[in-house]
Amino acid sequence: MDAPHRPVMLREAVAGLAPERGGYFVDGTFGRGGHTTALLARLGDQDRLLALDKDPDALASSEALALRADPRLELVHGSFAQLAAFIAERGRLGQVAGVLMDLGVSSPQLDEAGRGFSFMRDGPLDMRMDTGRGITAAEWLADVSENELIRVLRDYGEERYARRIAQAIVARRSNQPLSTTAELAGLIAAAAPTREKGKHPATRSFQAIRIHINHELEELEAGLRQALEILRPGGRMAVISFHSLEDRIVKRFMRDESRNGGSTPMPWPAPDERAPRLARIGKAILPSAEETAENPRARSAVLRIAERLSA
Repeated sequence: MDAPHRPVMLREAVAGLAPERGGYFVDGTFGRGGHTTALLARLGDQDRLLALDKDPDALASSEALALRADPRLELVHGSFAQLAAFIAERGRLGQVAGVLMDLGVSSPQLDEAGRGFSFMRDGPLDMRMDTGRGITAAEWLADVSENELIRVLRDYGEERYARRIAQAIVARRSNQPLSTTAELAGLIAAAAPTREKGKHPATRSFQAIRIHINHELEELEAGLRQALEILRPGGRMAVISFHSLEDRIVKRFMRDESRNGGSTPMPWPAPDERAPRLARIGKAILPSAEETAENPRARSAVLRIAERLSA
């Protein structure tokens, strides 16, 4: 039986946004509404919350249907990489009190075999978070060059056997295309000469392919830049990441924007003359031992919080 979806570091993430100060908030990844529900519980009658998700299944879930009656909440199909456009449409640029981004794949996405995210469940090789857009993992694997596949597996999965796995995939597809998660997982397991303790040999490759198919790192970088632009002075961003590639981007962005010059070169003023635009709030927060015991999927999570400084 599938475990129920549990939002990671719920209390810490919501508290980090300081919702008691009120205002207009954004949950950039609705998922199954855990963080959204907790935020609404701490917002006043005049406060508002925009919740986004690029997965249409999330917005059609029973949790979403139950929350739609709350007049303070607006649910929208879209990615946090479109934050600035969504906020501009609502006349809220520079007025947002808090942005939450909970990255990666959700428990329902992993648990539903038909979505193709899990190497533990046999299903069509899809992996798209937004099933109405883009190409599937099967379609990409059918045409990608061997060198590009090696790059994706190495850069996004940190897979030490990227070349072996890519060669095995290219050799297999010349006879029969890969169409299911079980086929891909079995092929990877056969190609990898050794296994990491406690990890399925397909773990890193599935992560890499999913990240590439969904443009996750590019969307994260865009979302961070836009979150900074839409926040009001004193507004906060809280970002939960689940692997080192994501956390490295978040950490670097918050570090650079808390220094003179910032992270985005501009023609004027010169980069080394611009004042810091963010202040980091505390250190990186990790889930408690109690949370990881109850929810093993939380074990790799890292929460970082930063506050927008005055323009």
